[in-house]
Amino acid sequence: MSAPTLDWQASAGSALTGEVQVPGDKSVSHRAVMLGALAEGRCEIEGFLEGEDTRATAAIFANLGVRIEAPSASRRIVHGVGLHGLQAPAGVLDCGNAGTGMRLLAGLLAGQGFDSELVGDASLSRRPMARVISPLQAMGAAIEAGEGGRPPLRIHGKKTLQGIDFKSPVASAQVKSAVLLAGLYARGTTRVSEPHPTRDYTERMLAAFGWPVRFGPGEASLDGGHRLRAIPVRVPADFSSAAFFLVAASLVPGSDLCLRQVGMNPRRTGLLDALRAMGADITVAEAGEQGGEPVADLRVRHARLRGIDVPVALVPDMIDEFPALFVAAALAEGETRVSGAAELRVKESDRIATMAAALQALGADIHETPDGAIIRGGRLRGGDADSHGDHRIAMALAVAAQCAGGEVRIRDCANVATSFPGFEALARGLGFGLQVRQPVG
Repeated sequence: MSAPTLDWQASAGSALTGEVQVPGDKSVSHRAVMLGALAEGRCEIEGFLEGEDTRATAAIFANLGVRIEAPSASRRIVHGVGLHGLQAPAGVLDCGNAGTGMRLLAGLLAGQGFDSELVGDASLSRRPMARVISPLQAMGAAIEAGEGGRPPLRIHGKKTLQGIDFKSPVASAQVKSAVLLAGLYARGTTRVSEPHPTRDYTERMLAAFGWPVRFGPGEASLDGGHRLRAIPVRVPADFSSAAFFLVAASLVPGSDLCLRQVGMNPRRTGLLDALRAMGADITVAEAGEQGGEPVADLRVRHARLRGIDVPVALVPDMIDEFPALFVAAALAEGETRVSGAAELRVKESDRIATMAAALQALGADIHETPDGAIIRGGRLRGGDADSHGDHRIAMALAVAAQCAGGEVRIRDCANVATSFPGFEALARGLGFGLQVRQPVG
């Protein structure tokens, strides 16, 4: 079911100060529910992201016969059924807007003894799935997709899977994870190598749940035939959600903000390196580990940013943070060049085209390239910008409005709830000028 339409009216607010903890990491929340369901025993999850994407994943496992309790907000208790305990669903499995959920579930469901069908909302139904389907079929899975390899995905069970040595043509943690999850059910060894290292959430959590897995930058392998044992999981704060406040506090004069307990997976924090190269004043105080993931407190203070050529090596480690980076570049001194980021064109929207159009509507000097953009920093004005239902673009435009010369109308913002429920209230509490408005026209 599509989300209701919602617009924002945003304008310059006040300096961002104090301390804040953003909601739990979406990637970790998805995987905690999945592995908790396949584990033996009771898995307590603290800090679970109460977003539409992660709730959709939890609802799918409930439809697969897994008992999941929600005793309070951001807490789930998953009663694992073991690797072979899932039950055939009564109907289709709706992933909503969750590309992570659909791709990982494709791998997990390929090894089941029943048929299943994964569907999604209008945005997800436009996203490519062939990159996942191809290696799974090479393992022996039987999967049918819609036109152009897009959802829905019909997965036929009772297939014998065989481990493969898969050299992924794309740097995608979702593709890697789908293959590894199918590998839990496969005979022999499943290996994945990547053109560039990607985030290793799945590998870390599999190891924490007791499955022998070997991994390093750009490669991972495991053998079938083992068991998962339930453990408690504490989900760290989501770096991608923190990213909007890292950029906003860097841009808004007088800001001095501390973001608490942020997940610092080394394959996730490319934006931190990019912002520091631009002159951002961000200090990191390491704070231990949660859910198998390193966490830290991040203190960010206002600084004058300058344009850079974003190192291509950082691109896979900040692929979800580019909307925020584009805003930083539009307000920095000098020119920023982004290349090697063609993956942005197949996210929830074509994020290169959508961000370019939205920032141009606010007066930015930004030009698309096939795999990135050239952005010359300057001033932004008020105006009307369309997020095209992309949650990260909506939040990035709210950041841009904090430094714009007038009010900014941001259209189609309801999907922010997929990853950051309560963003508007939290942002206002920190100093954003941001109000919800009913759409017109």
